[in-house]
Amino acid sequence: MHQEIIISGFGGQGALFAGQLMAYAALAEGRHVTWIPSYGPEMRGGTANCTVIISDDEIGSPLVRNPSAAMVMNPPSFERFEPLVQKDGVLIVNASLIATPSKRADIRVIAIPANEIAAELGAAQMANVIMVGALVAATGALKLETLDQILEEHISARHRDKIEANKKALRRGAALA
Repeated sequence: MHQEIIISGFGGQGALFAGQLMAYAALAEGRHVTWIPSYGPEMRGGTANCTVIISDDEIGSPLVRNPSAAMVMNPPSFERFEPLVQKDGVLIVNASLIATPSKRADIRVIAIPANEIAAELGAAQMANVIMVGALVAATGALKLETLDQILEEHISARHRDKIEANKKALRRGAALA
C-alpha cells in the first residue's frame, strides 16, 4: 500500500491537524510516513495545506506532485488540487463550501456537507475529522480504530471533552464514503 495525500483548506479549518492525525495513525500501524505542512501567512485565513505519504515500503521522496487522494476544504484548494489527483484517485470535497462540481470522470469524487454535519454533531471545528473519516474509508489507508487511539493520545487537554464527538465524526465521514 502506498498513498500520497494532499489535505488543504483555509487556515483554521484544521487541515494540518487532519494530516498530523493521519501521520500519527500511520506510525501507530507500523507504516512508513511523511508529513509536510505548508503554512506561512496562510494561517491567517489563506489556504494552508499539508502532504501525507503512507506506505508499507520506504518512501523515496516526501514530495507529492500527483496525489492518489486529496481532501479539499475550500474553493481555492479545490481549484488548485482537483486537477492534480491521479487517475483513479479519490477527491474528498467539503460540499458545504465548494459548490463547483468536479469535471473529472477519471477520479472518485466524494462530496460531503462537512460543516453542516459538524454543526449537527455540536462542534463546527470537526468538519476536518468528518472528512478524514471519509478519506480513510475511501482509500483504506488506515483503520478507524487506530485514529480513535490517536485522538485519545494527541488531543490537547483543553479539547479532551470533544474526543467522543470526534470519534463520532470519523464514523459519520466513513459512512458517507
